[in-house]
Amino acid sequence: MRSVWAVASNTIKQALRMKIAVVFIVLLLVILPVMAFSASGDGTIKGRLQTFVSYGVSLTSFLLSLLTIFAAIHTVTGDITQRQVYTVLTKPIRRYEYLAGKCLGILVLDLALLVAFSAGIYAVAVYGPDMMGADQATRQELSDQFYTARASLFPKTLDVTPEEVEAEYQKLKNNQTMDQYFAEGTSVLRVKDWIYKRMRLEKNAVAAGSQKVWEFKNVKVADPNGMLFVRFKFEVATTPEDEQIISQWAVGDIRPLRQGKQPNTRIYEVQRKDPVRMFREFVIPADAIAADGYVAIAFMNPPINQTVVMFMEQGNNQNLESQSLAILFKAGTFQENFIRGVCVVFFRLVFLAALACLASTFLSFPVAVLMSLVVFFTVSISGFVLEAFTFMDAAVGKIYNNTLALLIKGLPQFDKYNPAAYLVDGRLIDAEMFNWASWTIVWAAVLMGVGLLIFSGKELARDTS
Repeated sequence: MRSVWAVASNTIKQALRMKIAVVFIVLLLVILPVMAFSASGDGTIKGRLQTFVSYGVSLTSFLLSLLTIFAAIHTVTGDITQRQVYTVLTKPIRRYEYLAGKCLGILVLDLALLVAFSAGIYAVAVYGPDMMGADQATRQELSDQFYTARASLFPKTLDVTPEEVEAEYQKLKNNQTMDQYFAEGTSVLRVKDWIYKRMRLEKNAVAAGSQKVWEFKNVKVADPNGMLFVRFKFEVATTPEDEQIISQWAVGDIRPLRQGKQPNTRIYEVQRKDPVRMFREFVIPADAIAADGYVAIAFMNPPINQTVVMFMEQGNNQNLESQSLAILFKAGTFQENFIRGVCVVFFRLVFLAALACLASTFLSFPVAVLMSLVVFFTVSISGFVLEAFTFMDAAVGKIYNNTLALLIKGLPQFDKYNPAAYLVDGRLIDAEMFNWASWTIVWAAVLMGVGLLIFSGKELARDTS
């Protein structure tokens, strides 16, 4: 272990002497304070803090990721090309200790920088309201929606069956109306995907003068005397002149009403006017939930709106931003959640450090950097990459789905679990995200294992002659 730490401490010194490392650190030192004073969001104090935390955590994660890749690869390939590795390996240091020390050194540097910059972000987020002169109402809103960690529940999706899609496809084909929507030569897969999305939209639309009810079961809140938050966003067929939607809501146990009986719990009625295409929330007491965990949310689209309101439900998709309606309830504190978010960022850096060390064992510096950056950006936009290939020809798509798609799905998907998005929404970073983090550590261990095997058999003299 002493040998590993000796290599690690030397690696930290090497990394800090790199000009590019200094550039990344200076960028964070300059940009974060500027963002603290310039972030505006939607103009409110909550919006400013959310914007700062979102960009601050994301920027810190991004720049430290780049620093990890460049520094890890440079310290290994630089030692090999400059033949300094001979001096090290002639000492009682084994090759696996050398490579492990390199990775450890980069991670220690990452951890120190991550803790330092995260502490700055946390300080601004916590003490920001005092500096901005927030009033009592604003502080209460921040406590309910930002300085918290809320679990979320999503309604069950009214999905479209393959049979329904096929029937609609045949209808378009038989009526010879396909050319009205698609150019000649458009693949059947793409046409059916468009039909599926359109039919799902229709099933989740609420016409003017109509209503929609979502039902939740087994809702368990830690504090029955606490509050329940209903988060929603209106998508509309036609944008109103004032870009506002009037809505009427009812939340509670509606089952007795269907039987013509008095409700067992209070049903809360809420009337609102909110902007379209923007997330909004309203708060009701948690006693709206029945004893068996049942609660229903009813939405009425008044005729005065004169437009169809749509809710883009995504079923079990855990991305809160993709949900037009969700129930949120407190399940932890902001401090604990922030620490979890920082840990998730560090797990990313562990994966990238292992990836960079692996690449540096058999590739030159520019090629290793290129390979690592390709993997980094792929896992950062994995959802987009997977969706982009869904419109390929059936034969090519089959090959892709059985090869590259499987690999991308198996890799850690950074965009699927973004801690910044969780912190901004006051959403609990739960066990599911840490299960993902555990998978990330497994990947890092595998990559380091492969790197150690390659480096142990590497003929350094021949490679550097």
